[in-house]
Amino acid sequence: MFEIVFLGTSSAAPSIYRGLPSVAVLAGEHRFLVDCGEGTQRQILRSRIGFKRLTHILITHSHLDHILGIGGLVSTFTRWETSIDELHFYAGRKALERIHALIYDVVLRGEPTPPIPIYLHEISPGLIFEAKAFTISAFPVQHRGAGCFGFVFQERPRRPFLPEQASALGVPFGPERSELVRGENLTLTDGRIITPDMVLGETIQGTKVVFTGDTGRTDNIVEHAHDADALVCEATFLDKDRELARQFGHITAHEAGILARDAGVRSLLLQHISRRYRESDMIHEARAAFQHSHVVRDLDHFIVRRGELAEKKQVETPSDENDDVDETALG
Repeated sequence: MFEIVFLGTSSAAPSIYRGLPSVAVLAGEHRFLVDCGEGTQRQILRSRIGFKRLTHILITHSHLDHILGIGGLVSTFTRWETSIDELHFYAGRKALERIHALIYDVVLRGEPTPPIPIYLHEISPGLIFEAKAFTISAFPVQHRGAGCFGFVFQERPRRPFLPEQASALGVPFGPERSELVRGENLTLTDGRIITPDMVLGETIQGTKVVFTGDTGRTDNIVEHAHDADALVCEATFLDKDRELARQFGHITAHEAGILARDAGVRSLLLQHISRRYRESDMIHEARAAFQHSHVVRDLDHFIVRRGELAEKKQVETPSDENDDVDETALG
């Protein structure tokens, strides 16, 4: 299971109701940010997830609307917030160069050794993070310039323990059962050998969540998004402005829906929304291609489980939650 908290869902510039791109991913004891737009740290507080264990930040690409929040966040972590003892950034080379300058030239103002260790990890396609229960992989996307990535959060497959089968075989309760779950053979007091295959069920694939980042193509993403339980995808334009989308390296809500359909995902969560459009129009266009599409809002909180539609968690939110407003009338 993964939890996804959308901190900023606008594109390029903030709107009245949407902040700049940032998403928090909660995975057991681990917490991640995917992008860190301006104002992210305030949204972390408003979401009530807090700063604790938020030590890994994945950056999709180098554009300022995806990284400008890093300065404020690092300033808070290095000077005021004591729950963080190190920070890790994962990004392509160009993004890391900008992040380095932002941290060391602007925030730390030439201070050679930061108050907490800061690690900058240059990524390439493939595995970039590994935990006991899940992995994170990066894949290239085509946006504007080199070093643009999407990310796949993938739980490891598991075989469920069958307690009734174990009891029928005489396996005692206690550490012996844990040994079998770990894949070790067990010798009972009567000399019988119990193997893991005798008490474990069929393999169950783990939950899969995919983030596309900003992208101007979808054909090269299908294989990475295949069979995802949730696809978090940009939807910067409506299809009537498809040519404009191409000029800026983006896709439309309809194209995102087609991607979700072709990849066989269960839920499509659309973000990076331009304030030139009404939310209802984005939803209508995406659902014409893929029914289980949602245009997410700032502070929306989803729970994603294997084989199920993404579940929106009902949480207490601030009173300025957005409505379906035509922001083109707001300037």
